[in-house]
Order: sequence, then C-alpha cells, then structure tokens
Amino acid sequence: MQFEITEGSAIKHPRYSGLLNAWTLSFVGALVAILYLVYSRPDPYWRILKFLPDGILVTFQVTTASIFFALLLGLLTGLGRVSGNRIVNVVASTYVEVVRGIPLLVQLFYVYYALGRYLQVPDMVAAVLAMSVCYGAYMGEIFRAGIQSIDKGQTEAARSLGFSKRQTMFLVILPQAWRTILPPVGNEFIMLLKDTSLVSILAVTDMLRRGREFASETFYYFETYTLIALIYLVITLLLSRGVAHMERRLSYD
Repeated sequence: MQFEITEGSAIKHPRYSGLLNAWTLSFVGALVAILYLVYSRPDPYWRILKFLPDGILVTFQVTTASIFFALLLGLLTGLGRVSGNRIVNVVASTYVEVVRGIPLLVQLFYVYYALGRYLQVPDMVAAVLAMSVCYGAYMGEIFRAGIQSIDKGQTEAARSLGFSKRQTMFLVILPQAWRTILPPVGNEFIMLLKDTSLVSILAVTDMLRRGREFASETFYYFETYTLIALIYLVITLLLSRGVAHMERRLSYD
C-alpha cells in the first residue's frame, strides 16, 4: 500500500480517496489525543470536558448570529462598493477601510466598554455586534469581488431583455457570483469561529471563558487550555473539510 503526504487542497478529484493528507492526520490526531487524555486521566480531563458544553453552545450561538448579520452587512457593502451612486460607494468604501483598519479586539472593547458609557449593551449583543461589523467589512469585499467577476455581457444581456438594474443584480448577477463567493465565505466562517474566543473578555460564557473559570478554580491551567485547544482544532477541521467539499462540488458541477 502506498501513501502520499499532501495538503488537502491538492486532491485532484473529489472521488479520489487514496491520499493520507494533512487534514486526516490532524483530525485523527486531535481526536485520539482527546480520547487518550480523558481515558488515561479522567481527573481532570473528564471533569473539564463535562464543564465545557455550555460554553461550546454559546460559542456556536455567537458564531451563527455573527455570520448571519455579517452576510447581510457584506451583501449591502458589496452592492454599495459596485454602485454607480458616488455617495453610496464612498460610504461603503469608507466603512470597509475604517473597520478593516481597527483590530477586532479593539472593536469589542469599544462596543462594550466605550459605548457602555452612554448605552448599556448586553455582553452577548455587544459580542455579536462587534463581530458582525468587523466581518461584514471583509464579507463586503468578497461580495464585491464576486459581483465584479461576472462578465459585463451578462448585465448587458439582462438589460436588453428588459430587466431593471435591481432585477439584473438579484436575478442574474448574484446567482452566478454565488459560485465564486461561497468558498471564501466558508473560510471567513471558520475564522469567525476561532475569533469568538475573544468575546470571553466581555464576560460572555463561551468555551474559553468556561475553561478559564474551571482553571481558576482548580489551577489546572495546562490541562484545561490543552483540551480547549484540541476541541477548537476538531471543530475548525470539521468546518474546513465542509468548505473544501463545497469548493470541490462547485468546481466539478
């Protein structure tokens, strides 16, 4: 039997499964490590694992809500970036430049603490708001690139058939651009999931926050953060495989 070590992206065809790739090694390794630690040292690893489910649920809640609003902001921003209206274009472009120039951690602090001086924002709302605004700017650039990747002849053909500008965009351009937009959106989803670890500074009881609470009570810092890192790795690897599968499906359709 012959094995070839390669990156996951080097797979030539979705049905070709004779590769031992980096994703498989990482995913299996992380799972084996978690099972080994829990089985060999149930105290503290099993205790830690039982302490985390609430935090994992909150992590997914923040991620799901943030990606939903980021997509909406990204769509509006992308449309604004390609708009012929100069005011709309400038507003959308300014939003992208400003938000991308400020670190996400600073944005979280600003929404929760700085704006808290004038408006009491619940920690969960502040987390979703900051994450959505930050990733909405990046999504906007993805939508802009996807829209501009469609040949202008498509627009001209639609307009010659009597479509309005709005109908052309939503019925002709965006459905075709989605093929280009979807893979990078999936990658942003993975990045957003990892960045949700930052919301623990706002007292949001995500997975990292729950782990920190356990570690501060038991002083098992090494064990706690090792297990959290492995769980994050398993989740992000599963999501990355989903994105890779989606990209292959789009490539071979």
